[in-house]
Amino acid sequence: MSYQEIIKYLGEDADNLLKHESKTIAKSQLHSPSSDFIDNIFAQSNRSIPVLRSLQTLYGHGRLANTGYLSILPIDQDIEHTAGASFAKNPIYFDPENIVRLAIDGGCNAVATTFGNLAILARKYAHKIPFVVKLNHNELLTYPTKHEQIMFGSVESAWNLGAIAVGATIYFGSEGSNRQIIEVAKAFEKAHDLGMATILWCYTRNNGFKKDGINYETAADITGQANHLGVTIQADIIKQKMPENNGGFTAINFSKSATEMYTDLSSEHPIDLCRYQVANCYMGRIGLINSGGESKGESDLEDSVKIAVINKRAGGQGLILGRKAFQRPYSEGVELLNAVQDVYLTKEIGLA
Repeated sequence: MSYQEIIKYLGEDADNLLKHESKTIAKSQLHSPSSDFIDNIFAQSNRSIPVLRSLQTLYGHGRLANTGYLSILPIDQDIEHTAGASFAKNPIYFDPENIVRLAIDGGCNAVATTFGNLAILARKYAHKIPFVVKLNHNELLTYPTKHEQIMFGSVESAWNLGAIAVGATIYFGSEGSNRQIIEVAKAFEKAHDLGMATILWCYTRNNGFKKDGINYETAADITGQANHLGVTIQADIIKQKMPENNGGFTAINFSKSATEMYTDLSSEHPIDLCRYQVANCYMGRIGLINSGGESKGESDLEDSVKIAVINKRAGGQGLILGRKAFQRPYSEGVELLNAVQDVYLTKEIGLA
């Protein structure tokens, strides 16, 4: 997809997103994605040689290989949202081989999915595309529904099936967040001991974060702090939802905040909101990948291109996009993944 096609997909948002110059956190302060990102950042860290090799394998695969950007196909919705609800539009994905094939044909850096999905195919595919095993899930059969991430397997099992990385979710702000932080921190330490990379889904969940009809679970200030907690437990990559608003701390009247967070470090512009998330990932030393969100049908391609432009221009490292790709015909899923990757391959789109 060419730059002109990207402009077309952005529509009336094109000028606002492509010509924006951030006046909040200067791009010169960021550690931006590059072909030598592993050498510049992780080679100076406490990560072991096997972890560096796993990270290089992840960053060195697929259509975005060795650019510093990532395109990961995540399909764990069969647990998080039930398999029937997730795969009803495209039942071929009840067979996990089609999940792995979509990631390969879509040119992704890696496929991130469940223990069961990867284990049943490990000997056929673990050497063909990097595996990321999702360690924990919010099973959806408890009634009433609750936000409770629980471990579904061990780090050792993920290593044995050939994974180069593990992923986990923490619902920051939920009743079980303290337990989840402890469990995931221990799991990530073990993963690093075994030479695997770590990816943290830094989501926030709390009914109290909703006020006056506004959901602040995706506010830049709250999600930014969730990111900062995530890098503190040594996640190598942070996955976060794209910020939709700001001022969660002040609206809910909890935690700590400073006026400058809203006047100097961010603005109402979506790129500046996302850049605040990047800043909380050690100014980009740890890569921020934003989630693609739910499928909305015909607008998915345009929405995905827009999210990718925001993430890239903010200083992020890519998208981890699932439902928009697999809840559509197979060939269209490949096309959508490639379109997002083209945003990161387009040199005309740089940091804001």
